Amino acid sequence: MLKRSIIVFCIIFSVNCYCSENTPDVNAISAVLIDADTGRVLWGKNETKPMAMASTTKIMTAVIALENGELSDIVTVGKNPPLTPPVKMHLQKGEELTLEQLLYALLMQSSNDAAVAIAEHIGGSVEGFCNMMNNKAKELGCKDTFFETPNGLDKGNHHSTAEDMALIGAYAIKNDDFIRISNTRSISFKSNKKSYDITNKNRLLGSYEGAVGIKTGFTGKAGHCFVGAAKRGDVSLVSVVLASGWGSSGKEKKWTDTTKILNFGFNNYKKYSIIGDNTEIAVDKAKIDKTTLKYKNSIELLMTEPEKNSVTCKAELPEIIEAPIHEGDVIGKGSVYIGGYKAGEIDIVACENIEKHSLCNSIGKVLEGWIGTLCS
Repeated sequence: MLKRSIIVFCIIFSVNCYCSENTPDVNAISAVLIDADTGRVLWGKNETKPMAMASTTKIMTAVIALENGELSDIVTVGKNPPLTPPVKMHLQKGEELTLEQLLYALLMQSSNDAAVAIAEHIGGSVEGFCNMMNNKAKELGCKDTFFETPNGLDKGNHHSTAEDMALIGAYAIKNDDFIRISNTRSISFKSNKKSYDITNKNRLLGSYEGAVGIKTGFTGKAGHCFVGAAKRGDVSLVSVVLASGWGSSGKEKKWTDTTKILNFGFNNYKKYSIIGDNTEIAVDKAKIDKTTLKYKNSIELLMTEPEKNSVTCKAELPEIIEAPIHEGDVIGKGSVYIGGYKAGEIDIVACENIEKHSLCNSIGKVLEGWIGTLCS
């Protein structure tokens, strides 16, 4: 039978300075900030509201391409990519490029025709590729996302939420090729028909300390959108703004909104390395009645100064354990909470070896000692 107990963590290490700051005042209709390592929402504004997300869609397009294709794949452009509206590379039917070249155009320049060419190459059709995108969204834990296009152009029920797009962004930046391509400032390459010069539209890369991406977006329905990410030390954050505005004002607002959100995160959150207190447990079939258990390792959590006082762990352990026990054996688990949010789990392990005690091995021990005495 299992029991539950609450164990408060001891904080053993912290980094970064703490500076209290008011929540960000942003123009975006929907916005969010998450911890890129855990997916925990640190701040939000209408973050679960279904929204058009424009070309931030292409983050998932790139993820599916990178996980299901090879960068060296030769992609032959079909009849559909040239028909897409700008922004585009102006691909021609029959043109041949590598998948990597198309990904540069997709992530740096937001080329809509590159997205369709990638989709048809990887998924066989746009529809097949969108099915792959939707399946991946579910796998990542997205709660209200539906892809109908690989490029984010307004169509049907194509939508997501700021929170879901942040989860997709956090997943994408764990891919080294995604980071390398999306952070390239400019590149030139040739297909079998013409040459291309691609320039990155992500202004955050040159203006924000620690910026690592990710993707701009705009349609008439979505307004100006941006999924951003930045890393400073051991703190990685992902921000999303959807519908920061329209026109030249909205275009500028997506950058100021993003800067405010990321600043809020870096100024108010820091990593704490914490570990649970040791606990005792009853032991059966051993010479001792109880033994000590410990948490196998510490866990690092991103928190505000006030939140560190709300960290607890619900330890799930048996009422009693039976010998033999080996040092390091996993006896139970501790679920770590920041307030009501489950932030992770840590194994709870035995601290020592414990032999099984029985009549037979007791007699054996006596005989062993007696023989040793006779021989001495």
